[in-house]
Amino acid sequence: MGKKDKIVWGVIGAGNVCEVKSVPGMYKTACSEVKTIMRRNLDKAEDYAQRHSIPFVTNNADDIFFDPEIDIVYVATPPNTHCEYTLRAATTGKAVYVEKPMANTVEECERMIEACEKANVPLFVAYYRRKLPGFLRLKELIESGIIGDVRFVNIEMYRVPRSYDLNPENNWRVFPEISGGGHFHDLASHQLDFLDYLFGKITKSKGVAVNQAGLYPAEDIVTASFEFESGIVGAGVWCFTAHASSEKEMITILGSKGHIVFNTFGSPMVIDMKTEKGTEVIEIEHPQHIQQPLIESIIDELIGGSSVCPSRGTSAIRTTTVLNNITSEYKNRESIK
Repeated sequence: MGKKDKIVWGVIGAGNVCEVKSVPGMYKTACSEVKTIMRRNLDKAEDYAQRHSIPFVTNNADDIFFDPEIDIVYVATPPNTHCEYTLRAATTGKAVYVEKPMANTVEECERMIEACEKANVPLFVAYYRRKLPGFLRLKELIESGIIGDVRFVNIEMYRVPRSYDLNPENNWRVFPEISGGGHFHDLASHQLDFLDYLFGKITKSKGVAVNQAGLYPAEDIVTASFEFESGIVGAGVWCFTAHASSEKEMITILGSKGHIVFNTFGSPMVIDMKTEKGTEVIEIEHPQHIQQPLIESIIDELIGGSSVCPSRGTSAIRTTTVLNNITSEYKNRESIK
């Protein structure tokens, strides 16, 4: 894509993630506008477009793919359609920004990367913590050596069932054929991707996944161990059927001179650091439109600026690989029942 003065978006899917997190960040960013919203339910598409002052709506994705004014397609549908829409966008010469997880399988991710490379268009993925100020501050602290050499990473996430878990028929996130897995795939993907950004590629990963409560088809508890190419090791436990008294979400990074504890979800981000110098707590609020800093890097890259978006298909495929390695035994057991 040559240097441009303005980037025009077409959006496929207009669910909850588009209300505050993503699409407003597109039309509020300089040199960027959203032209068309596509949703299968045209009434819902028109309602969304009216509330966000977006000029065109459609229920046919081809109206986006074959519009010469649209430069980039935002795929905000469930993961089972990410590959299909990415391939179609690439064949019509559009850049792609796809929601996370990138796709349901590593093979689909590979097809997406290959299609975009063949079409010479960039493929971006919505792992937006790579550009959030709080997470960049954490990265600076780690790289400064304030906790010494990093030895170990531990992820803990214990959550009570939500109302939609008790009545899951309309919650696509807990149907593996749509989402690739359960809440683990939806939420742990953000944690594991950011750790990839901090420490590099995870080269070994395995885990145990079980459906204990039987509220929905997907796994509801996962344990994992993993190792980074750098030699740092990690572990994690994710339980989505815990009691309220046990709720917790934190990542601990243990170093040779101290440790850092932080939360991946919620605002503010709280960084609790203990070193030989004492304790320091840093709180950083996230922006209103949490994807906007990543979107700004995409726009700057596409108009020929100095930014390079740090979340791409070539990095996101690594997270999909780890997610699938950790849950592969559970998926294999379920597929042969």
